[in-house]
Amino acid sequence: MTERPSLSKGEMEVARILWELGRATVRQVHDAFPADRTIDFATVQTYLRRLEAKGYVKGQLEGRLRVYAPRVRPNTVIRETVDELVDRLFGGETLPLVRHLIEDRGLQDQDLAELRRLIDRLEEESGHDGSP
Repeated sequence: MTERPSLSKGEMEVARILWELGRATVRQVHDAFPADRTIDFATVQTYLRRLEAKGYVKGQLEGRLRVYAPRVRPNTVIRETVDELVDRLFGGETLPLVRHLIEDRGLQDQDLAELRRLIDRLEEESGHDGSP
C-alpha cells in the first residue's frame, strides 16, 4: 500500500468533484461546486496543487491550461481514510466504529435489511451459522 499524506476537508471536497468530472481544469472544478458552497478560485487551485503534490491527482499542461485527473480511485481513498481513522480513534478495532455509526447516526429500514444480508453472507462465507 502506498503511504500518502491524509487529505484535509477542503482537499477531499475538491477530490470528490474531480472524481465526478474525471478530468478538469481549475475553472471547471471551481464551477462544479454547489451554488450554496462559496469557494475562491485561488483556493481550488491551491487544493489541486496540494492534491498533486500528495500524489492523489496528476496535472498536465494542455496548451495554456493545466488539466487535472485523479491518480487514485475513490474507493482507495475511502479505504485508506477509514483505516487511518479506525487505527487512530479505535486502536484498530472496527466494532466500536460500527456501533458508533449505528447508534449515533441510526439506520433506515432498508439499511438495516442490507446490514442483515451482509452479516448473513459473511457468516456463510466463514462457515458460522450465527449460533453461540
